[in-house]
Amino acid sequence: MTSANANSHGTSKTVADHLEYVTVTVQGQMLGLPIDRVHDVFVAADITTVPLASSEIVGLLNLRGRVVTAVSLRRRLGIPDLVVADRRMAVGLEHRGESYGLLVDEVGEVLKLEIDGLQPNPVHLDARWAGLSRGVHQLQDRLLIILDVDAVLAFETQKQAA
Repeated sequence: MTSANANSHGTSKTVADHLEYVTVTVQGQMLGLPIDRVHDVFVAADITTVPLASSEIVGLLNLRGRVVTAVSLRRRLGIPDLVVADRRMAVGLEHRGESYGLLVDEVGEVLKLEIDGLQPNPVHLDARWAGLSRGVHQLQDRLLIILDVDAVLAFETQKQAA
């Protein structure tokens, strides 16, 4: 089911020509999460630590009766934690039937971008970041790194394989 919209040049584009991303910010860098993978955006409160969990797992939290694993995107990207975090924002995601809350510095807006605008990762992008990214979109004033949700949440299998 696609609908066609006429643009200013008289040609039509289908809805499938665009993807929507929820934008988040970590240490000033804007990152995009495919909107079809995002279930919730919430303030993460009352996180219970989990002994012996990998360093990326901040702990567990209760989100409307569901147990959610809180994962630090900063730690996944190799960035130190914030010293003082007034409000921990999280994006609710699911991966292999499990619920996760991806902790970020800020949650931004939803951007609708053309599929053709997705470019490969720059060669100078840090290897850890590139391993978690599907590519980049060049916006007017900044670079939007598109995260691969499955790669971001696959850290358990990486640790077990090592």
